[in-house]
Amino acid sequence: MSRRPPRLLVVCMVAASMAGSAVAASADWRQDATRFDQRRFARLDEAWAVALAGARGGRHGREIAALNGLADPRLHLVRPEPAPGDYRCRTVKLGGPAALLPYVAYGWFRCRVDLSPGGDLTLKKLTGSQRTMGNLYPLGRTRLVYLGAEAWGDERPFRYRQNPERDQVGAFERIGPRRWRLAMPFPQRESDLDVMELVPAR
Repeated sequence: MSRRPPRLLVVCMVAASMAGSAVAASADWRQDATRFDQRRFARLDEAWAVALAGARGGRHGREIAALNGLADPRLHLVRPEPAPGDYRCRTVKLGGPAALLPYVAYGWFRCRVDLSPGGDLTLKKLTGSQRTMGNLYPLGRTRLVYLGAEAWGDERPFRYRQNPERDQVGAFERIGPRRWRLAMPFPQRESDLDVMELVPAR
């Protein structure tokens, strides 16, 4: 006859699992999103326009062109779902307050896409000083919606709606045969638009 683990051990195991995974997603992303993030997502086109204008106004047109479609909001292909696995990812920040740089491109870090037992696609940025974790929701033929949360420095991962200051919303799109981007409008600090590029690690 098998023995049940002590109650305290069960609680710790559940807590550890919750700390490292996203919350189960609803069928419609709007059921899980805050009103603030629904409004941010509705302003995605505005964020693209403002962010690109700010970056180009800061004389970063050459860098934007060199992104090879990453900063082209018109580019989004059918079948946006990424296959589960390991990815390389980098973030480009566009626009923002005049006191900050209107264009910042970071190096490559590690990301991971998983498929949960319940059938949810999840995205995690595993390395770097700004890491994110959340769910990908279907939206039409060319777009997924990302609801996640950002951790800074050595912090443990945050879950969406755990801390409003860390919540993120974005459009996840395929922009090439093996290339995706996550465009997050009006982050709560530093920029007008954060664009994360993802490519398979292998």
